[in-house]
Amino acid sequence: MKQFFFLAALLWCANTRAQQAPALKLVTCEGKAQGTYYIVKYLSADTTSMDKRIDSLFAVIDQSLSLYKPGSAINRFNETGHITMDAHMKTVIQQALFTSKATNGLFDITVKPLVYLWGFGVTKPSFKGVPPTDSIKAAMSYIGYRYLRVKGDQLYAAKKGVQIDCNGIAQGYTVDVIGQFLSQQGINNYLVDVGGELCAKGHNHLHKTWSVGIERPSPGDTSYEPVQGLVRLPDKGIATSGNYRRFFDQGRTRFAHTIHPLTGIALHNNIISVTVIAKDCFTADAFDNPLILMGVEKGLAYVEQHPEYGLEAIYIYKDKDGAIREAFSKGFKAYMQF
Repeated sequence: MKQFFFLAALLWCANTRAQQAPALKLVTCEGKAQGTYYIVKYLSADTTSMDKRIDSLFAVIDQSLSLYKPGSAINRFNETGHITMDAHMKTVIQQALFTSKATNGLFDITVKPLVYLWGFGVTKPSFKGVPPTDSIKAAMSYIGYRYLRVKGDQLYAAKKGVQIDCNGIAQGYTVDVIGQFLSQQGINNYLVDVGGELCAKGHNHLHKTWSVGIERPSPGDTSYEPVQGLVRLPDKGIATSGNYRRFFDQGRTRFAHTIHPLTGIALHNNIISVTVIAKDCFTADAFDNPLILMGVEKGLAYVEQHPEYGLEAIYIYKDKDGAIREAFSKGFKAYMQF
């Protein structure tokens, strides 16, 4: 009998707490930042907008890592070859160097001279199109992550003229910073989207795992008229690299903004995009460029051979007949909603 009353009391207390708990509502914050859009969705009993606090996070990160921000830490490093790193810059530099080593140099933030030479930087070169061979060769003498030295909070360039560009990783980092900020506010269910790089935690207002859309090819399509596919993100991050965002066409070749740091040449293979899922957006964003440079077969093999990085990937590419195809790692299928 005592056990019955004890159980009844527990059930009554649990029911009372459930009735007293405030209902969670879907809150959306959105705006412009880092040259793109952002959308943050989360569940909270407090519907007070966090737009200003989120905007302040963007401002702080831009002051550290934005090449478009005069006086930013990254611009000061590029001018002097030395900087005392703030916490944001130190975290990004450490991840960048780790990814460089993990991919044998296919990821390299010292590509800044090449990015500008190919016309994808803040300032444009005097010519349009493919750069002269001798200009590429000259720029390559400053490329190499091994020219960077980290000692505590200090970042040094071991060779004068070495400059860095963190745009290939900073956006994914920003996504995770916003997610961490929400978690610190006691928010356990959110989706953060900055220019198509995303992270998710918990569930949405329908009590389902957050889902995001990705473009998938129509069967046998040759003109890339994509159809929408859905991918579940159970406490994961997702990032995409492709040749459809920033590019130029010369003759029959499309050159995209992803630069091969070992050859100095802009991406011009048969891949339209690669989408990467990882434990966080920071990691997904770091590996999407190396994977697109590897190509479909080598990229998928890399994912399978390195389970320690927790990567899953899907490629959209053109086959030898010009038809649009897709190929994905073994684990990616588990995230797809058909």
